[in-house]
Amino acid sequence: QVQLVESGGGLVQAGDSLRLSCAASGGTFSDYGMGWFRQAAGKEREFVAAISRSGDIRDYVDSAKGRFTISRDSAKNTVYLQLNTLKPEDTAVYYCAARLWAYSVYASNYNYWGQGTQVTVSS
Repeated sequence: QVQLVESGGGLVQAGDSLRLSCAASGGTFSDYGMGWFRQAAGKEREFVAAISRSGDIRDYVDSAKGRFTISRDSAKNTVYLQLNTLKPEDTAVYYCAARLWAYSVYASNYNYWGQGTQVTVSS
């Protein structure tokens, strides 16, 4: 059983940056592709970014390209999401997820989820 704990969310102004962290425990971190998803109030959960087991392949939703960066640190069993040039439309609860063997852009493919961290961007 893998446990995921997100942190790093907060209230920021448009144009600011945040770094989200997701600490994993209870499994072999290198066995899992990792993803970040977000869910705004009244909307469905959407894919934001994902990274392969080795960290050499990264995938992003179009709205995140050039602004967000996903990375992973195997020594710390942690995956990060650097959020730059934040916009009010980025306001959401951000979730970290783990999928055995390979990442996916589809939430339904993930085996484990964190509890989420709130990101609020004011204009």
